[in-house]
Amino acid sequence: YQNFTIGWAWADDYGRSDDSEEMFNYLFGYSPLHNIKEGVQYPATLAITADHDDRVVPAHTFKFMAELQSKHKGHNPVLVRIETKAGHGAGKPTSKMIEESADMYSFIMYNLGMKAKF
Repeated sequence: YQNFTIGWAWADDYGRSDDSEEMFNYLFGYSPLHNIKEGVQYPATLAITADHDDRVVPAHTFKFMAELQSKHKGHNPVLVRIETKAGHGAGKPTSKMIEESADMYSFIMYNLGMKAKF
């Protein structure tokens, strides 16, 4: 993680994978990407990223979701929502916040079998 955009700034908090074998194994041990198990039926998953996010690089989301798609069994959806012309969230226009919330709630309601009442 420390080799992408601002990831180097988190090294004091999380450590660096290239510091030592012990640190590498420590980080590897709780890495979400590296802890996806083959053949598990994972729940419906929606990951959200932005195409200009320089704090949580979209490549991390893409790698995680690709791994999840390839290893999980069952029919639960594994989807990525990519906000365009957006960054990490600060300064996001109200219209984009509403669209993102609508997509999240729609995903949750659909996958829980909920019906909207108007």
